[in-house]
Amino acid sequence: MDVIDHPKHGSIIYHPSLLPRHRGASAINWTLIHGDKQAGFSVFWADDGLDTGPILLQRACSVEPNDTVDTLYNRFLFPEGIKAMVEAVQLIADGKAPNISQPDDGATYEGIQKKDNAKIPWDQPATMLHNWIRGHDKVPGAWTLINDQVVTFYGSSLFEGATPSGQPLEIKDAPKPGIISKNGLVLFGNDGKMLMVRNLQFEDGRMIPASKYFSTGDTTALELTEDENAMAHKIKAIWKGILSNVAIIEDSTDFFKSGAASMDVVRLVEEIKQQCDGLELQNEDVYMATKFEDFIQMVVRKSRGEDKEEFVVNYASRAVNNMTVNMPYQCFINGQFMDAEDGKEYETINPTDGSVICKVSYCSVADVDKAVAAAKDAFENGEWGKMNPRDRGRLLYKLADLMEEHQEELATIEAIDSGAVYTLALKTHVGMSVQTFRYFAGWCDKIQGSTIPINQARPNRNLTFTKKEPIGVCAIVIPWNYPLMMLAWKSAACLAAGNTLVLKPAQVTPLTALKFAELTVKAGIPKGVINILPGSGGLVGQRLSEHPDIRKLGFTGSTPIGKQIMKSCAVSNLKKVSLELGGKSPLIIFSDCDLDKAVRMGMGAVFFNKGENCIAAGRLFVEESIHDEFLRRVVEEIKKMKIGDPLDRSTDHGPQNHKAHMEKLLEYCETGVKEGATLVYGGRQVPRPGFFMEPTVFTDVEDHMYLAEEESFGPIMVISKFKDGDVDDVLRRANNTEYGLASGVFTKDISKAMYVSEKLEAGTVFINTYNKTDVAAPFGGFKQSGFGKDLGEDALHEYLKTKAVTVEY
Repeated sequence: MDVIDHPKHGSIIYHPSLLPRHRGASAINWTLIHGDKQAGFSVFWADDGLDTGPILLQRACSVEPNDTVDTLYNRFLFPEGIKAMVEAVQLIADGKAPNISQPDDGATYEGIQKKDNAKIPWDQPATMLHNWIRGHDKVPGAWTLINDQVVTFYGSSLFEGATPSGQPLEIKDAPKPGIISKNGLVLFGNDGKMLMVRNLQFEDGRMIPASKYFSTGDTTALELTEDENAMAHKIKAIWKGILSNVAIIEDSTDFFKSGAASMDVVRLVEEIKQQCDGLELQNEDVYMATKFEDFIQMVVRKSRGEDKEEFVVNYASRAVNNMTVNMPYQCFINGQFMDAEDGKEYETINPTDGSVICKVSYCSVADVDKAVAAAKDAFENGEWGKMNPRDRGRLLYKLADLMEEHQEELATIEAIDSGAVYTLALKTHVGMSVQTFRYFAGWCDKIQGSTIPINQARPNRNLTFTKKEPIGVCAIVIPWNYPLMMLAWKSAACLAAGNTLVLKPAQVTPLTALKFAELTVKAGIPKGVINILPGSGGLVGQRLSEHPDIRKLGFTGSTPIGKQIMKSCAVSNLKKVSLELGGKSPLIIFSDCDLDKAVRMGMGAVFFNKGENCIAAGRLFVEESIHDEFLRRVVEEIKKMKIGDPLDRSTDHGPQNHKAHMEKLLEYCETGVKEGATLVYGGRQVPRPGFFMEPTVFTDVEDHMYLAEEESFGPIMVISKFKDGDVDDVLRRANNTEYGLASGVFTKDISKAMYVSEKLEAGTVFINTYNKTDVAAPFGGFKQSGFGKDLGEDALHEYLKTKAVTVEY
């Protein structure tokens, strides 16, 4: 290969800009200052110093909202630039190097920014202020006047969410005072939006965290543990290796005054990462703690996690159920609660009395895109994707513990938002959610592939093995009947597998999902891993099903909506789908059953959770010889049920979830009466405030009737007789439905029970019991009740992909 600077070739130059967009030495800074959506580099043939030579090759990358010069260099410009220079050299050597003249259109030449020109122009939107500060970051530094002193800003990022609390700071020419918060200096653009600056530098060169602006600088020195002292000795040795001219590193030794330069900062940061268990410092950490004593204190605080950002939560608080419940009501995106992009809200209603609980953020398509981007970044670049599976399990165990600590508050929120009876919410809605997270936390370090014997390609040998890998960003869309439990059933398996997620709770029951989001932060789940978006299914759910960066969608809801989701998922990017849809679960009661048990469990099969239960027995087939007695006992027991406030511990039956659903149930009953079914009990709204429906019983329901074919999803028992001893005919009738979610049989004849269980076309069959689900048992349906499983090991595989690897040796 010829030497590239040989006269016959000429010379080539690397330039950190997409020429001719920004020419000159500060090109990358101007990329940020101007808010360009793309950055990149050019390799061009050398000219006479004006960056106008012909282009040999170019590479581009997107500019993220909070990118800096450093992040662009580290992520793209440096690693890809080296590859590109190698490629350019090879193209020249092969005689294939392009020589493309630069156009003059759009060309700019912007020289090195001087400090005098870097003063912040305040009359701009927050995004433009942010671009100005990050574009001048490090050199020369964007500055302003505070108390007639020049103060330079470093480490800018856009800030979303509620305005944090803190002390106001007057800044000359700024549209409004800044706020010194726990995490930094919050600034405001002329559009009212916010940005945050992490570090400040004064005219004497002193740099401080912006959050410490009003502090005296006197902080209590930490007392180091034995392990921390050992770490301090390692760091002292690193300092000594860098500052070879210093005889002894003392507490007062100043890193820079002892001769260190900017390259030594990079070395210090990297050596500490290598020798101190991966502890990650930023370059600015060194600039803010230049004396060895201060540096050690800073490192120890970071290792203890004391530098974590403040987590701001705005609550709607209610004194209810002998406690104060604090309910977040904003979108949860990238580890922060924030208003919807367009500021829209909607009211969530207490079904007990129809009153407004609070207003909740109504997410838009822009919010979906923001949440998916956060989840993608957390999966591809964040610590979650690099985390040891056992550490991931530890975080999920901690989350389960926090849910258990807050179980009374969660159950109370569930009761007022969904109408669930508090005692049931405590045991099932919340209790099973805790169990689900604990179960899947235990699976995190047990996800494994297998080795497979294959034909050998002699004389070589082969090894084939499989790996189970997370899918990536997953969307989860859940219903309103068990708001927290449905979240847990899908999210726990998704997270245990190592995915990140964007979850849309039902529009009418968002509050426990948002409270759960708060607990995930307290558990230490990294930002971006879990995102919660309240809003409409037609807007948020549809965008999730269409989004190209989502690779899996799990849905529980109606069959028509499930079909629409499946279609959208196929058309967009063929994303993996699991669907738990409608049901019309048959329950067959034979005359040889334990009748007391059949009555008690048959009522539970229908009226559990006010009938708002996906596996509710939608149709009871009762053998003719016991039909009348069964019916008499059921009505007798219904009359004993207490209908009332779900927070009353003696209540058996609470309100239906929302008004539209109750009205649908009343129409369902009217249809049954019109078609000739016998209304034995109920069928009306309870005359009291709220959305209460009487427990209802129909009999003489024939196979062609609407009640026999369609799910009510409410407290409506639908009874049909079958002839004594005619097992096969009742099985035919039970299976004559497009649904296949669950089913049940009551009989003392175990042979009959096993025969019936084999013939029933349903994902779950209960024998002499009902509603007995467990976190370790797979749950899901057949036919138009959907496909895929929640719970058990099967659920884990819904959120994993299998990779086969074959090695020849």
